Amino acid sequence: MRPSHKLIAIFTLASCGTYTFKRHLIGQALAETPGDEPPVMFSGFKPTSLRVQSVKSLSHDTKCLRFEYPNQTWTSGLQLTYQRGFLDLVVKKYPHGKVSSHLHSLKPGDSLYFLGPLPGYSWSATTASTHSQIYLIAGGLGITPAYQLARGILEGNPDGHTRLQVVFGANSVQDLVLKEDLDALQRRYPDRLQMHYLVSEAGPSTEEEGEKDVTYGARVTVGLLQQVFGGERQKTEKVLVCGPPPMEKALVGEKASGRGILEELGFEKDQIHIF
Repeated sequence: MRPSHKLIAIFTLASCGTYTFKRHLIGQALAETPGDEPPVMFSGFKPTSLRVQSVKSLSHDTKCLRFEYPNQTWTSGLQLTYQRGFLDLVVKKYPHGKVSSHLHSLKPGDSLYFLGPLPGYSWSATTASTHSQIYLIAGGLGITPAYQLARGILEGNPDGHTRLQVVFGANSVQDLVLKEDLDALQRRYPDRLQMHYLVSEAGPSTEEEGEKDVTYGARVTVGLLQQVFGGERQKTEKVLVCGPPPMEKALVGEKASGRGILEELGFEKDQIHIF
């Protein structure tokens, strides 16, 4: 075992659907009653050391690191899809990324300091009641907060009426991280969740060799989104985006000015959120 004393600000949640270095999602969808609330691991913005329990490869450049809490009854303190006793962090390694390279080098028994949490987009039962349809558009590892939110909405209110459509784009089928989990969620809630998988790589030579539910040689475009969104926009709709900067810029436009694809398709600014 080799100790690691790096101090890294990880904005994270307790599920394998964590997106590294993105502002996290806070919600009350699965909150317990006040009298039953378990002790929390992250109660303030101060360094907290956690030990690596296990490491799992999700793809050629993505790992899920599981960090154990000192007490197995503790939670992260973030109520949306939390787990007791551990926190999972999904990390993609970039060729020249110092932080991602360090995280990928961690082994069971190593330790890492966490800072957090920072406030982010809030989801609650009240929020859920105001949205009839939610569109989640994710690129690459940006699927992780989308997966977490989908779980929170569906599992937090199994009898709810909010419907979700998830557009998930990646370079290859191997880069469709968490696809098995997303498919399982769709099977459990077939009337409320619909998945759209896109990969930019060319499809296999025969149809039998490819994934039946994946569109090959495709990207997130105006035409594709028009098919997903359908008809006219409604005030009760919400669209959330998380992915590479070029994709986010194309969808929402420049921060200071300009209209992105989503506004051109009828969404108002207050209906759009970037993770």
